[in-house]
Amino acid sequence: MNAASGWPPLQRSLVAILRGIRPQETADIVSALVDAGFEAIEIPLNSPDPFASIEIAVNVASKGVLVGAGTVLVPEEVDRLSEIGGRLVVSPNADPAVIQRSAELGLVSMPGVFTATEAFSALSAGASGLKFFPASVLGAAGIAAIRAVLPPETVAAAVGGVSHKDFASYAEAGVRTFGLGSSLYKPGLTAAEVKTRAEEAVKAYDTVFGRHQ
Repeated sequence: MNAASGWPPLQRSLVAILRGIRPQETADIVSALVDAGFEAIEIPLNSPDPFASIEIAVNVASKGVLVGAGTVLVPEEVDRLSEIGGRLVVSPNADPAVIQRSAELGLVSMPGVFTATEAFSALSAGASGLKFFPASVLGAAGIAAIRAVLPPETVAAAVGGVSHKDFASYAEAGVRTFGLGSSLYKPGLTAAEVKTRAEEAVKAYDTVFGRHQ
């Protein structure tokens, strides 16, 4: 029986993707993002010592902030994430074993999909939402076409080559959840620089979707 958590009711459905972050900078970067208004943090597992960074992020983030891992490829990584308090499982693909293990542990699962077949398979496995990736290739029109045949309550996120400048075009396709990577954070940026970028993204999101979701 699947017991996956649904996508949480965030005020702004924005996920900060901190690919390449190091443990020693995690606390300051995460604090800056939360201060700017972000409520979801993803640290990909191909970052340096990712589980250490995730545990730091979990401890630093405010209660209610969704913290987890990206590039999750095997169920064992889901187990380890859960053990350190992570609640978000993001993958570039839609592996049923990863999705089902996330569901069993009650974690929020966002697998990567590109086709209607992958989307329905991911939902059948218990996914909380769908990460359309790479969104810059599929485009808003492509996502809209697939969304038209999905259950209307399905959470669709645009990830990959997306920045705050793209919110309006994806909004027309019914997308209101976004994963922001290099437009928000790159290794070497200071916490102050990340906060400035985060505030810009939050302002753009509020302009397109309104302040309260």
